[in-house]
Order: sequence, then C-alpha cells, then structure tokens
Amino acid sequence: MQGASQPADGDGPSRVGAWVLAARPPTLTAAAAPVVVGTAVALHAGEAQAGPAAAAMLGALALQVGANLANDVSDFRRGADTADRIGPPRVTQLGILSERQVIGGLVVAFGVATLAGLYLIAVAGWPVLAAGVASMLAALAYTGGPWPFGYHGLGDVFVFIFFGLVAVVGTYYVQAEAITAAAVAAAVPVGCTVTAILMVNNIRDIETDEAAGKRTLAVMIGRQPARWLFVATVAVAYLSAATLAPIDGFGAWTLLSWLSIPLAVSPVRAVMSSTDGPTLNSALRATARLHLALGVLLAIGLAI
Repeated sequence: MQGASQPADGDGPSRVGAWVLAARPPTLTAAAAPVVVGTAVALHAGEAQAGPAAAAMLGALALQVGANLANDVSDFRRGADTADRIGPPRVTQLGILSERQVIGGLVVAFGVATLAGLYLIAVAGWPVLAAGVASMLAALAYTGGPWPFGYHGLGDVFVFIFFGLVAVVGTYYVQAEAITAAAVAAAVPVGCTVTAILMVNNIRDIETDEAAGKRTLAVMIGRQPARWLFVATVAVAYLSAATLAPIDGFGAWTLLSWLSIPLAVSPVRAVMSSTDGPTLNSALRATARLHLALGVLLAIGLAI
C-alpha cells in the first residue's frame, strides 16, 4: 500500500472518484436501514409522512458521509491509518485528498444534514435539534477530539445508540411526533446489525489498532471473545426481531426478517475462522448487506 504522499498524476482516482472513495458508499446502508424501519413503524401506526421521511433519509445519509470523512482525517492524524492498513483505502492517508479538502467535505456534508434538520425542526419541533446536534458531536467525537470514544472501547455502544435507537426512533418521531415502545423495540435488531458491521471492522484491525493505541472493544477483550460477541450480536438481532410480533399488533410478519439469515452465514464463517484482511473486508461488505436486508424485510413485516 502507498504511503501518505500524493499519488503521481494519472495514478490516482479522478476528482469525482476521490470523493466517492472518501464518502465510502458501501457504508451508507448503515444510515439508510434505520430510516426505512422507523418509517415502517410510522406507516403501521398510520402516521407516515413522505416529506419528513425523505428529509430524515437525506439527513441520515449526510451524517454518515460526514462521519466517514471525520474518521478519515482523525484516524490519519492519530496515526491509526498507516501503510500497514488492511481495510478499505482512506483518502487522507493515501494523499488522494488533503486534510483541508476532507474537512471541507465534512463541512458540506454536515451542512446538508443541517438543512434537512431545519426542515424537520419546523415539522416536529425542537427535540429534533437536540438529536441532530448530538449525532453530529458523536460523529466528530468517535475518532476526534480530546477523548475519542472509539479509541476507548465505546464505539460499539455509541453506534448502537445513534445508528439504532436514535435513528429509528428519531425517524418515527419526525413523522408521528411521539416516542413509543414499538419504535424503540423495532430499533433493537437494526442497532444490533449495524453494530455488527463495526465489530467486523475492529476484529480485522486488531493488530494495527493496538499498535496505534486505538483501544477498541476488540483490542480490549481479544480476537476470540470479539468473534463470539459478533456472533451473539447477530443472534440477538434475529431474536429481538422475533419478539416484536406481539408489540403494537405487529404480528408474525416481523419474522420476514428471518429470511435474511442465509446472508449471515458467510460473514459469521469468515469472522470466526479468518485473520486475512481481504477475507474480512469481504465479510464487512457482507455484514453491511445483511444489515440492509434485515432492515428492509423487517420494515415490510412491520408495515403490513
């Protein structure tokens, strides 16, 4: 892998390609699935609204891109991204984009999220502001700031909270202007699978993270316990989806989410048996697909 110097002319991606690489499109399923599930809960309750749902989706995608850019530059500054990195390429570390450019992209992404948030505040009131500001601060503090929680074993918890609970319940709230037990319960399986994505990432990066002083939960507990925690998290996603049936009259259609179980086989097998970077990169993508599939199938079951 190349170092942090700027690639020679013609060797790197185009300008558009550089920004696509920086935005990391495969991660956008992490932001999209919770909005789909939250909207399905609103549809079941007869509260669905197209405008707020669309704005919630735009805001969630923009926040995810902003978080990706913040992590890109913050990990580079802290030395977590080096020539030994085995994960997907990072544009700051490779010199494809400068720190200043990445920070500028971060400002634009958060600007788009803010515009979506202003509309949602007008629709659903000031609680949206608190959720939006907290989400932006969490995105910045994951690997940045004086005490980045992603470096202290708390990344998994914060991903579950913000990409599970806050995203699903927040999407429901901007349409129904209420928080219900049904919306909270529906957030649990989504929160588990999105957390599983991070777990694969951290299991893959145990050695490089430990060398850089990045104490993820996987680094703290070790590879084998982290592997079993990943399996348990995926299992809880399906078990919690099954328990939704009696809540708010959802019914057995919530078990449609179990149709995605075959998609879990490949990433579970890879995580449990491999330390190879490319194999775990494939498992990371497979877990993202699992997250999206479970979310979409769960949303269909919730909306019926």
